[in-house]
Amino acid sequence: MKVLLLKDPKTKDLASDPYVKELSSYGLQATLIPVLSFKFVSLDHFFDKLSHPESYAGLIFTSPRAVEAVKLCLQTPDHKEAWNDRLCAKWNSKPVYVVGKATASLVEEIGLSSEGEGSGNAEKLAECICSKGLSYSAPILFPCGSLKREVLPKKLQEKKVPLETITVYQTAPHPAVQDSLMNYFTKEGVPASVVFFSPSGVKYCLKFLKDLPNDQLNQIKFGAIGPTTAEAMAEEGIPVSCTALNPTPQDLAIGIKQADMQ
Repeated sequence: MKVLLLKDPKTKDLASDPYVKELSSYGLQATLIPVLSFKFVSLDHFFDKLSHPESYAGLIFTSPRAVEAVKLCLQTPDHKEAWNDRLCAKWNSKPVYVVGKATASLVEEIGLSSEGEGSGNAEKLAECICSKGLSYSAPILFPCGSLKREVLPKKLQEKKVPLETITVYQTAPHPAVQDSLMNYFTKEGVPASVVFFSPSGVKYCLKFLKDLPNDQLNQIKFGAIGPTTAEAMAEEGIPVSCTALNPTPQDLAIGIKQADMQ
């Protein structure tokens, strides 16, 4: 059973990608097509903020790219030295909130401890932060992408949790996404399932999918990595057959198999 995953590979060797491996163990033949490209911006300004942990009540990372922005900042020897000598320890004395295991793992690589990884999406993370009932004398720093959704900022604002956002990457369609989709459908035929991994991915693949003949489109069951992506799909009229319980390879594989039996 063929499954098309609309996401970047986690590793250079496609066969060792955790999603490809996990789906394979369930008898699913997965192919990855990257649909997004990222450009990092304002990194000097971002590191200025990271250099003053005393000005913030904590950090929020809702995507792996935001953590990659920190890693890029730390490629400068002076920045790396400052981070290792004092900044990392100071940030570790404050809460560092994350969404998902992939983001939590990257946060660990830069020396930070995190909480909230099981929240699964930004809305649930906001609920987790608000439930702590802390009083704030400084904002939480939130590095994010240009297409961030307003769910988390809005929810925190409602609960009077101060937040300072900084855009550290811009999201655009991958330059080869339309050609890659065309090649896949030409060579592999129609997959049993297509899985979206972000609202941006829905936006950038929509035209290709809507141009498919109805008899092909109706053969496909569409899945989502989480509720935010499922919501974006529903808004565009894409029927959602399954949503992973958590954004992990195992939960996605289980969701796809269950949807296939319906």
